[in-house]
Amino acid sequence: MDSQHFLKTAVVFLLATVIAVPLTKRFRLGSVLGYLLAGMVIGPQLLGLISDTEGVATISEFGVVLMLFVIGLELSPQRLWVMRRSVFGTGLLQVLSCSVAIGAVAYYLFGLSGNAAAIVGGSLALSSTAFGLQILAERKEAGSAYGRQVFSILLFQDLAAIPLIAAVPLLASSTGAHNFDLYAVLRTVGVILAVVVGGRYLLRPVFRFVARADSVEVFTATALLVVMGVALLMELAGVSATLGAFLAGMLLADSEYRHEMESNIEPFKGLLLGLFFISVGMSMDLSLLLHRPALVFGLVAALLMLKGILLWPLGRLLGGLNRSDTLRLVVLLACGGEFAFVVLRQAAEQGLIDIGQRDALVLAITLTMALTPLLVVLAAKALNVKPRKPAREFDTIDTATPRVIIAGFGRVGQIVARVLRAQGIPFVALEHSAEQVDFSRRFGSVNLFFGDPARPELLRAAQADKAEVFVLATDDPEANLRTAELVKRQYPHLKIVARARNRQHVFRLMDLGVDDPVRETFHSSLKMTRKTLEALGLSHELAADRVERFRRYDEDVLRKQALVYDDETKLIQSTRDALVDLQQLFEADAEPGAERQRRRDAGKPLAGDD
Repeated sequence: MDSQHFLKTAVVFLLATVIAVPLTKRFRLGSVLGYLLAGMVIGPQLLGLISDTEGVATISEFGVVLMLFVIGLELSPQRLWVMRRSVFGTGLLQVLSCSVAIGAVAYYLFGLSGNAAAIVGGSLALSSTAFGLQILAERKEAGSAYGRQVFSILLFQDLAAIPLIAAVPLLASSTGAHNFDLYAVLRTVGVILAVVVGGRYLLRPVFRFVARADSVEVFTATALLVVMGVALLMELAGVSATLGAFLAGMLLADSEYRHEMESNIEPFKGLLLGLFFISVGMSMDLSLLLHRPALVFGLVAALLMLKGILLWPLGRLLGGLNRSDTLRLVVLLACGGEFAFVVLRQAAEQGLIDIGQRDALVLAITLTMALTPLLVVLAAKALNVKPRKPAREFDTIDTATPRVIIAGFGRVGQIVARVLRAQGIPFVALEHSAEQVDFSRRFGSVNLFFGDPARPELLRAAQADKAEVFVLATDDPEANLRTAELVKRQYPHLKIVARARNRQHVFRLMDLGVDDPVRETFHSSLKMTRKTLEALGLSHELAADRVERFRRYDEDVLRKQALVYDDETKLIQSTRDALVDLQQLFEADAEPGAERQRRRDAGKPLAGDD
């Protein structure tokens, strides 16, 4: 390839990426779909800007190798052990059930051989990790009950992809002789053991030696050398290079260099992985949509329906999800995944399936991925139509008389409860999220009950009339205000300690008669400010004094603004006046003699005092 041709190819790839990926992400379709669309457009079937699809595919496959290495880095044994039930329970059953069902359909209905059906079933059982995690993050549902189940299943799918990729050449080698190649299996196991044992005792000393050079470039080169070296060793032994990269990552998952390696390799992985998906798009046979639309759309419908039917009982029975959360899980996981592109390409190269079968499956997988964001939106709208009911009845509260009632058992409520328990102070905690209650009870939160703190009957059951303090720790401002209003009206003797999201929330709580609401980020921000001033060279005493002066001043301003917060003009003017006053206050601090006066006010001895 001459210089001019190389530059032209690079410009075409980058231009297609810059146009397609932002467009698909703008419509929340994900970057993977953007790369696939870019490959379709510049490929030989549409614009024909790039004709050497095989050369591009060869280079881009290293992106998959780097992706497997990074996945290995993130899968430390400790992390897997913590999530073992959901990962190796629900995740294992999902992959096995979908693989067997899809493989059986491929074998009996489409006439594939046993080995080919096993590979097709395994590849289509996998879902899109990139799509699933991206959608969960965008909808802020990664911490929900169904979000945790989705993450666990996707995590096991990533693990399952490794042996699936490694099995392709083994199954292909046994196809010709119609029996299992024992030598190939023993050779694979031997190479894997050699990599694991050698990596265990060699990799960390190598990285420790390189780290002493204190050079980012050398460290990055060493990480790439490890990945490429292990991949080459696997290739020479007739084993999947991606399996070697994954093992290398796993061996370094608990090392002190893990995060630095991940950050250094991430740019290479992202670019080459994008190139891989572009090459998949370039090789797609779009003519199938015109000549055999019934086959393509039939495969799409069959894949979504079959995986959906098998995912539903897993979510309901094993995951313990309600119907709406189970539907969300099914919609996210019913599509195909990016690992299927890797597996199907290898299967076609090894002769397990023919090119036409690969093209039809790749096109169907791409369409299911494109449909996923739309199905997520439709499912969300359908679920919002129906009134939400509690997943279960509120708990019956049967406990001794509490001195404190805690409404909300999230991050804030848990800290309050831990201190009260350590002090031997009886309390009752109320939490409206059933998932949070079940999760916290696993750690021994015996005084925690499921229920809505804004319900009068629940407060009566919690013996609010006999308590002394009501801690309002819910993170929903509207629910927080409803509860405060109810408590103030029915239990005026209770001292309310309330969490506030921001200044407007503080103002509305003060309107209800709640004294001194606690802004959830205010005090941590003050501590960060003090540490920043100290890092800039101020003494601890001076930094603490400046921060304390600001705290007192801001709380005074807050009380004044609470009187006019419903008048926007007065509130804006008050904010402007406060900025000017604060600047004058700190300017006065800088004048000669200010430090001496502060020490006198604090009652501290001054140099030269008798």
